[in-house]
Amino acid sequence: MTSEHPYPAAFRSGDLVSVSGRLGVTETGELVPGGFDAECAQAFANLDAALESVGASRTDVVKVVAYLTDITDRSALNAVYEGFFAESRPARSCIGAASLPYGGVVEVEALARVRDV
Repeated sequence: MTSEHPYPAAFRSGDLVSVSGRLGVTETGELVPGGFDAECAQAFANLDAALESVGASRTDVVKVVAYLTDITDRSALNAVYEGFFAESRPARSCIGAASLPYGGVVEVEALARVRDV
């Protein structure tokens, strides 16, 4: 996502990381073509990038909130979610939303805890 937003993609405070809502958009702010599955995969790729920007990874995620403009897409979200979090599946909430920025159909945010090894 572009840097036009007044908030960071991710914010780290000690071992806690909060990731702002990630949409299925490219770095230029364009929605990826291909419908829900493509947008969802891109949103999770953007979540990955935000986590990496503050020294975290998907294995550190403990909670995900997903917003869907069509709650019947929950099964499709589950398929992408299971593939993305193959190693561990954090807690997740799924919320129906009337609309999302850029006309997106899915947005994900996350909370992570970075554990020192």
